[in-house]
Amino acid sequence: MGTTTAGETYTAKLLDGPLEGRTIATSFLDGGTPQGRLVLPANDRGKKYVYRRSGEISEFADGTGAPGAVDYRYFGAEFD
Repeated sequence: MGTTTAGETYTAKLLDGPLEGRTIATSFLDGGTPQGRLVLPANDRGKKYVYRRSGEISEFADGTGAPGAVDYRYFGAEFD
């Protein structure tokens, strides 16, 4: 597997839940690994959707071997 640097991004594929079928660009953790948990704003009233990494890497980036797309599953909602 190749190395990644801070600031590089990958595609998070949201497989189910309220945002099913959408993709978002997100950054790698400092160590170059995909994030284990994503918290996405749902509205301006403090509701957030929580997605967790499913463990599956859908695609690898050309030439680097780093993850290009990672699958996430809906975990629940959080409220401020």
